[in-house]
Amino acid sequence: MSEITAQMVQRGRGPTAEEAARRRKVARDVRSARERLTSSIGLERAFDYELLRVYAQYRRGAFLPLVTLACLVAAASAFWAPALLSGAWGAGVLVAILVNTALSRSFLRQDPAGLSLRISRRRVIVGELVQSAAWALLVLVPLQVDAANARTYVMVVLVIVAAVTTMLAATVPLAAYAGLLPLCAATATLLALSREVETVLLVGMAVCAQLFFLFLSNHLHASTVSALQSRAEKDAIFGELEQAKANSDEARRRAEEANLAKSRFLATMSHELRTPLNAILGFSEVMKNEVFGPHAAASYKEYSTDIHDSGLHLLNLINEILDLSRIEAGRYELNEEALQLAYVVEEGRHMMALRARAKNQTFHELIDPSLPRLWADERALRQIVLNVLSNAIKFTPPGGEIVIKVGWTSSGGQYVSVKDTGPGIPEDEIPTVMSSFGRGSLAIKTAEQGSGLGLPIVKGLVDLHGGGFQLKSRPREGTEVIVTFPAARVMDALPAVAEPAAPAARPSRAA
Repeated sequence: MSEITAQMVQRGRGPTAEEAARRRKVARDVRSARERLTSSIGLERAFDYELLRVYAQYRRGAFLPLVTLACLVAAASAFWAPALLSGAWGAGVLVAILVNTALSRSFLRQDPAGLSLRISRRRVIVGELVQSAAWALLVLVPLQVDAANARTYVMVVLVIVAAVTTMLAATVPLAAYAGLLPLCAATATLLALSREVETVLLVGMAVCAQLFFLFLSNHLHASTVSALQSRAEKDAIFGELEQAKANSDEARRRAEEANLAKSRFLATMSHELRTPLNAILGFSEVMKNEVFGPHAAASYKEYSTDIHDSGLHLLNLINEILDLSRIEAGRYELNEEALQLAYVVEEGRHMMALRARAKNQTFHELIDPSLPRLWADERALRQIVLNVLSNAIKFTPPGGEIVIKVGWTSSGGQYVSVKDTGPGIPEDEIPTVMSSFGRGSLAIKTAEQGSGLGLPIVKGLVDLHGGGFQLKSRPREGTEVIVTFPAARVMDALPAVAEPAAPAARPSRAA
């Protein structure tokens, strides 16, 4: 059978978050490069369509103003040119405006997926060229009459039309160039009618103004592209956020399922493990105490003691795992009552005194006898004290000292401090010690082995009481654990329960 590698396991779990993000970025880059290759202006296909769509919207919205302008110009040109010529010119301009507007409306109605952007862009360029050429034919008016006013009038109209054309076609630069070309040519032809200095200056100014409008059109195009890119980036971010949210929801669902499976497993294994363990402990204790007579071999008694001690260790480990699981799952219920913190600490010290004497360790107690009662869970508080004292005894070498302090905090709460003379913990290992099943390197070398669940359970129980947990330690200088309880749990600090006021007697009415 082939060996299962770490890569195979990872493939079974699916890609990591970093790998998934990298794949999405590569796919987005490849798609953008492909779209740029299919685009004739160097932008992504989506931008090509958006620019054409903005142009079509501009053209559709400018229909009535352009028609009005064409009618006014045709009416005004009748003062210099024959009415028939002015009417024919106005009709031609109106037809060009109608055709461009119809093409724009047709473009907006079509499905983007079925559009040929190359053909649509060509239509826009040709339409702008034809429409500008229709406007440029206004130069025929000065050809009919030799009047300076007519030339000035035509020049002003051509400048206005150039400004309108370049602004409307700004999102399609080639269309703006195509629309400006006939207007510039028509303006330049005015020089053929007159070589006067004023005319030359006016024509030069008009051509410069038209080129300036083209410059503004390029800036407007760049601004539009920048806005489209910003919107695309925003949409991409929103898409990634939606995807991340979906992944987060899926991960949370899986975590909840895993947590439920863990809880069910622990509940089942709690019964399945404790039942045989109780039998093992009971029978091993009977064998250890030789209730039914002495063993035939002295080693059997030692084996029975080892079985009993191992069973107790396993039972304690199971209880710690279950307690920590209930705390992490938020299912640890506090049965709070008023109790003396000093009494609980003294009771815990008394329970651990036998282990301390076996290692020739000394307790030093500094307990404030005037402490009022504390509103807390007695079982949880006892477990906090026993776990902290057990760690201190475990990691303090024979002949060491353990100092226990109980008193007031600066904020009006109460605290318990247990300081030992053990090996201490390096600062970089404190997070490891506070994690589940974590142990410091010096502690592993110099003390008995443990499960590494004592301090996490203590911190979890302290957090349930709204208190604080602090671990101070230096290598070779010992460790101090400080557990604080807030002032709100001190009985003197708790607000009195207000009794309901008796209803006021109503005054009797005179008969």
